[in-house]
Amino acid sequence: MSVLVITVLTLAMLFLLFTTGMSIGIAMAFAGFIGFSLLVGVDAALGLIAVDIYTVFSSYGLTVIILFTLMGQIAVRAGIARDVYDCTYKWAGHLPGGLALGTIVAGALFKAVCGSGTATTAMFAGISLPEMDRYGYDKRLSTGVVATLGTVGGLIPPSQTLILYGLITGTSLGQLFLAGIIPGIVLAFSFVVTLYVWCSINPTLGPRGDRSTWKARFLSLPSVGWIVAIFVGVFGGLMAGLFTPTEAGSIGSAAVLILSLVKGSINWKGTVRALTESAYMACMMLFLLAGATILGHFFAVTRAPNMVSDFLGTLNLNPYVVIGMICAIYLIGGEFIDDLAFFMLATPIFLPVVQNLGFDLIWFGIVITATLMIGVVIPPLAMLVFLVAGIAKVPMGTVYKGIYPFLAAMAICVLLFMFFPQISLWLPNLLMK
Repeated sequence: MSVLVITVLTLAMLFLLFTTGMSIGIAMAFAGFIGFSLLVGVDAALGLIAVDIYTVFSSYGLTVIILFTLMGQIAVRAGIARDVYDCTYKWAGHLPGGLALGTIVAGALFKAVCGSGTATTAMFAGISLPEMDRYGYDKRLSTGVVATLGTVGGLIPPSQTLILYGLITGTSLGQLFLAGIIPGIVLAFSFVVTLYVWCSINPTLGPRGDRSTWKARFLSLPSVGWIVAIFVGVFGGLMAGLFTPTEAGSIGSAAVLILSLVKGSINWKGTVRALTESAYMACMMLFLLAGATILGHFFAVTRAPNMVSDFLGTLNLNPYVVIGMICAIYLIGGEFIDDLAFFMLATPIFLPVVQNLGFDLIWFGIVITATLMIGVVIPPLAMLVFLVAGIAKVPMGTVYKGIYPFLAAMAICVLLFMFFPQISLWLPNLLMK
């Protein structure tokens, strides 16, 4: 068989494995092994698996995944999200759609210590949905806000997607984290504006809540101040070169744990649960990286990334048109398989294209991450929509109706990030020259 036929058959098998429910990492490793065996030989493929799995799981640099995951899980189990939500509600609850506004701001702040968008959405679904129900919020608005809340986490550090992108491409995690801060704030602000306009046009969607006293508002600030202090200390030290990303993760985890113990918001059972969940999520991501590494070596043998790069180069298109095509491919691919799986699959293929076009890889990481955030809330594989619909016990159609206004805001933000690179690059260029 020719290289082209083997490549097509391997990709077809990979997509088939995704539909069976097999672990994404194992499916990618298995497909890569079969394809490599057909091209090079079984013995070479067995050696490839052994070396790649050992290299990934023994890499000291990958402990950053475990530590930032642990940091987020401790924050989840300690109820830090509830403290942040209570604070933002006291400041914004009396505005049109104030509870939803508070949820967006609280979610963005909580993301400063939690790298998982899914965990953020699940946490605030349990906290804010009952409150919005109590004040008579329209289900479309309340579920739509919570479903899109997890997308903010794709950009605000410590983002799991940015960590994986940095590991795949070899770009600096410090620069990626810095690059995600302003776009994350811009995205959260676009949600706030969208919500405020929506509720101003139709106030029945999000009735005003109770107005808190100024004393209550100021008394709620320390719960947010601690999170801001941890964020600034951890990521400020990382950007200043005082410690490595792995050390930043360990310091952040220890700081969140100490804060939780001092406040008495986490017990032994919660600590064990955080450790267990962190180990599970970290192993899942490590298997995903190992599978992507094996599949990447298969693609390297086929020279598929180079062929894609050469083909797009012959089209003589505007570079931004090519980037737009790549973003569209990410969205379409995410419609049929898990968005993160497609991200791991496609990024090594398109990376040479982006480099040949002369674009900054840090900028590309932000653009693609923002594009993926749209993918996690559009059908058919809208994981965050499934999650919120299950928790709220409403039809998925209700949730989809609530996310359409926010999808428009997200699409505008992606275009802004694409055509105005300095939104992403200004902070890294300023602080990490």
